[in-house]
Amino acid sequence: EAAFQARARADALEAGVTLTAPETVFFAHDTYVGPDTIIEPNVIFGPEVTIENGAHIRAFSHLEGAHVSRGAVVGPYARLRPGAELSENVHVGNFVEIKNATLAEGAKANHLTYIGDATIGEGTNIGAGTITCNYDGVFKHHTHIGARAFIGSNTMLIAPVSVGDEAMTATGAIVNKDVPDGALAISRIPQDNKLNLARKLFDTLRAKKARQQNEDE
Repeated sequence: EAAFQARARADALEAGVTLTAPETVFFAHDTYVGPDTIIEPNVIFGPEVTIENGAHIRAFSHLEGAHVSRGAVVGPYARLRPGAELSENVHVGNFVEIKNATLAEGAKANHLTYIGDATIGEGTNIGAGTITCNYDGVFKHHTHIGARAFIGSNTMLIAPVSVGDEAMTATGAIVNKDVPDGALAISRIPQDNKLNLARKLFDTLRAKKARQQNEDE
């Protein structure tokens, strides 16, 4: 394994790939990385990964069964699982997981997101904390998001569901019905402030904790 990794790293460098810490990058037997790609430290490639010219794989990312096109940026701390297809200039950021999903040109999912069994249109922005709820315990279901859509942070997309072109979802929305082109989906429980209830709850909990501490003594 050590001999193979040494050869793979040397071959990548010879082919015009930048490895900023070569000894920390691990290749599979069939990894292809195009010239002018930058690979930062602590990146692991599983089988069947293709990285096109000029991509940027940032630190601590794990890729398997994925295709990354020109100009795409992956990571840091990103995970691409089998079936991940990133088109040109896609951004997949920290703590984002992509599985069996296609992101069209210029789409972005920069933080804390799971996209599984989905199609994301060009120029679409996926907000932090978004989840495609694709599994019902038996079957996997598909989510479709159109071009130039804006998915608000903490959106739950209950598949199968479709969000149209240039549509939006509000922050914290739970989307279980299709959203037409250009529409804004809002799904929230109205906020109700119960005056002084937090103080009462804290007092009750602190008294309970004090009783438990006294019993322990």
